[in-house]
Amino acid sequence: MVDLNDVALFVQVVQAGSFAEAARRAGMPSNTLSRRIQQLEATLGARLLHRSTRKLTLTEAGAAFHARCADSVETLADAATDLAEGGPSPGGRIRVAAPADFFNWFPVDWMAEFLRTYPKVKLEFSLSDSRADLVSERIDVAIRGGEVLEPTLVARRIGTGRHSLVASPAYLAERGTPQAPEDLAAHDCVVMPSASGRPLWRLTSPDGTAEVPVSGRFHANSAQALLQAALAGLGIALLPDVMSAPHVRGGQLATVLPSCGIAGGDLHLVYQSRRQLPRAVQAFVEFTMAKIRESGLVCLS
Repeated sequence: MVDLNDVALFVQVVQAGSFAEAARRAGMPSNTLSRRIQQLEATLGARLLHRSTRKLTLTEAGAAFHARCADSVETLADAATDLAEGGPSPGGRIRVAAPADFFNWFPVDWMAEFLRTYPKVKLEFSLSDSRADLVSERIDVAIRGGEVLEPTLVARRIGTGRHSLVASPAYLAERGTPQAPEDLAAHDCVVMPSASGRPLWRLTSPDGTAEVPVSGRFHANSAQALLQAALAGLGIALLPDVMSAPHVRGGQLATVLPSCGIAGGDLHLVYQSRRQLPRAVQAFVEFTMAKIRESGLVCLS
């Protein structure tokens, strides 16, 4: 018969990412914890974890077993926490993976509001443009653009991003405001370098799609650098609305050819497939989705 305590230890090892960290959390020697997992594997007749000196990874059987039992173990742990804390208020640490420039367009004030609302919650952000592995990096929720391919993950669509043309009022006062997409060819445009030669912007509008060759004196391979260049008056930039909209609202940038732009990929909140999320994670997901949608930084269609 399977020892349910060993199942709970297995879930803790997966969440911790190592036997040493899981043993520390469980308050037992690491070799004892390792032996308990080996006993569980022997009882189940399947290897659950690949062990190496660098990290632990789930086997196919281990991933399937974790998906089946993690919900129940975490539900019991939540119930115990609620009883110990005297109420159902969400609490605990939430690890969030987000793009490196996340706080350039998502105000930290919103997170301050969330923490005031849920005083027992702690937030830990991992900011990187690389795609996080939610299991091995112990991520509770990730904010991702584009398609989500992992079948074990739940992807809540927030909306669709959009790229718009923007420039500083000073640049437009000096050089004039384009009235049609073809006018961009006569302007300085701040763009990412193109391996094929002169950059080409494919802009959509109610009249269809226009392919416009553009050029300028400032190129950079970072959207953040292009934003700073546009703010400095170096030309017209094609930027994600989530980056440029706060500056448009503040008057530092103006929208150029507002009917033209590029529809971007979908933005998602992603988390592991569980029938019952921890309440703190669920609260964070709903709060963040509401804030981004209310901000108008994404299209909801």
